[in-house]
Amino acid sequence: MPKQIPPVALTIAGSDSGGGAGIQADLKTFAFHRVHGTSALTCVTAQNTQGVERVDALPAEAVRAQIEAVVKDLGEQALKTGMLLNQAIIMTVAQTVTALKLTNVVIDPVMVSRTGAQLIDDDAIATLRQQLVPLATVLTPNRYEAQILSGVEIASLADMEQAAEKIYPLGPKAVLVKGGSMAGELRGIDVWYDGRTLDVLRSETVDTLDTHGTGCTLSAAIAANLALGYPPLAATQRAKTYVTAALHHALRIGQGQGPVGHFYPLLS
Repeated sequence: MPKQIPPVALTIAGSDSGGGAGIQADLKTFAFHRVHGTSALTCVTAQNTQGVERVDALPAEAVRAQIEAVVKDLGEQALKTGMLLNQAIIMTVAQTVTALKLTNVVIDPVMVSRTGAQLIDDDAIATLRQQLVPLATVLTPNRYEAQILSGVEIASLADMEQAAEKIYPLGPKAVLVKGGSMAGELRGIDVWYDGRTLDVLRSETVDTLDTHGTGCTLSAAIAANLALGYPPLAATQRAKTYVTAALHHALRIGQGQGPVGHFYPLLS
């Protein structure tokens, strides 16, 4: 019986030396979904469960070369972007994705952390908004990123819905405003808008402090499911189910915030 050839998904993101987020989380997520993972590294971080100690960016042309090397040989059925770090890298990624006509693009617009700390400068945010966001099949901003992109102060479900509707004209095919940093009953509720359907996606709230890498993992799982042939909304719903299960098996490792259990079926 011939071996089945898995689809290929590409992550364009930074390295998390602690293994909980970034390309490490993405590749584990791809593997869980039986998708072959490839990568284009944008930056190297020295970090652990307690925080980031150092960040070093790669040259933008090195990022381009990685993407081109992967795609010309292995192809891609889906890709996701994570931490792109600076304006030059964001511009280069947008140009390369466009030139290579890459498909099923999941953009995790890593601009602001879940605690509200801005991670890239204003020029980089402007370039991301203008050049990268319009390429997204699914855009996955957290609460604070959605506030920047929409101009809406988000404190309620109605605010999340309004933000999704205001972000959509920027060009993505679908917007998923994530509620992971929201308080109370809104925690774990995301809002989907694709120009036709405005949907509230609910999932179980998991009581754990070990949530490192959830945003990376969600966007990678969406990309993996797109690579497997699921349409965007179904891919997103399946990704949310996966993240919830991984949170149930979060790893209590390190002295800070541990990662989700990407490979939870193997944990006993």
